[in-house]
Amino acid sequence: MEWQASHILVKDRGTADDILRKVKQGGQFESLAREFSTCPSKSSGGDLGWFGEGKMVPAFESAVKRLSPGSVSDVVQTQFGYHIIKCTGRRD
Repeated sequence: MEWQASHILVKDRGTADDILRKVKQGGQFESLAREFSTCPSKSSGGDLGWFGEGKMVPAFESAVKRLSPGSVSDVVQTQFGYHIIKCTGRRD
C-alpha cells in the first residue's frame, strides 16, 4: 500500500489548532501550507508525494492510514512538531 499526502508542519499546538480551524472553515490547504508550514515541502503546498509503509515516522503513517483521499487529519504530534495531514491519494 502507498499513500500520497500533503502536510502543514508547525512547532506549537496552538498554531496547529488555528490552522486546522482555517482548513475546516474552507481555507485552501495548499495556500495555508505555503504560508505557515516550517517544512521544505511548503514550497509545493505541503506535497510529500507518494510513500510506502515505513517511510514516515509511526505517528504520521498511522494518521495517513486512517484517512481517505481528500480528507484531513486532526493535529498529529511527532518529534518534528505538529502536523495537519491531507491524504491526496492511495494505491495498492
